[in-house]
Amino acid sequence: MSLCIELTGKTAIVTGGSSGIGLSISQVLLKAGARVIIIDIDEKRFISVKDEIEKISPEFDFYEADIKNSEKISETIQKIISKESKIDILVNNAGIVKDGLLIRMSDEDWLDVINVNLNGMFYITKNVLKHMFKAKSGRIISIASVIGEIGNTGQANYAASKAGIIALTKSIAKEYAARGILANAIAPGFIKTVMTDKLPEDIKDAIKKGIPLNKIGEPYDIANAVLFLCSELSGYITGSVMNVNGGMYM
Repeated sequence: MSLCIELTGKTAIVTGGSSGIGLSISQVLLKAGARVIIIDIDEKRFISVKDEIEKISPEFDFYEADIKNSEKISETIQKIISKESKIDILVNNAGIVKDGLLIRMSDEDWLDVINVNLNGMFYITKNVLKHMFKAKSGRIISIASVIGEIGNTGQANYAASKAGIIALTKSIAKEYAARGILANAIAPGFIKTVMTDKLPEDIKDAIKKGIPLNKIGEPYDIANAVLFLCSELSGYITGSVMNVNGGMYM
């Protein structure tokens, strides 16, 4: 069997797919031949990278939607199905952070993070699952975090949302394995993003000392893990959490 990952003929949705890790996921799936549907809350952000995406492949589309809006997501998925006729892959990537010590955390900051990171995953997955269920096949890959496994000071809301993603993924895997639907999570460690770029060099050095590979990960490290879980090479993997963290917390 060839180890070249080929996704030609597959239709994939990537939430938050026009920036950061999500953009890298969109690009990698396009390179593998998939048709990629990006759902993002910010159309201007998508427009800013559209030319970059188009250089890889014209096989993409964009829908502006807030994933924490259940009704809007339901409408969006119906539009996608009407146009594409099927959804083979769902990558739940969209997420936010609003950090603060628990005792000082506002109700709004708690709810915003839970609503986007966890409820948003629930809304879109529920709508996509209906179509995967009929097709008796599908891949659902959700981006969790190492913080969802170990917790972190000042990130109670984020940790809770990411731990919820892991638990929800395992439940989906058990409920729909008999229908040929595989659900897995990826738990990134420290990944190079706009946020990490702003960290002082001494902080970055301290972070790297806690990583056996002695480097901060790149967005494509996560995208490549997503690609593997989308492929036939992962056909016997479901309900798992893939840690992509350079060896942190072993």
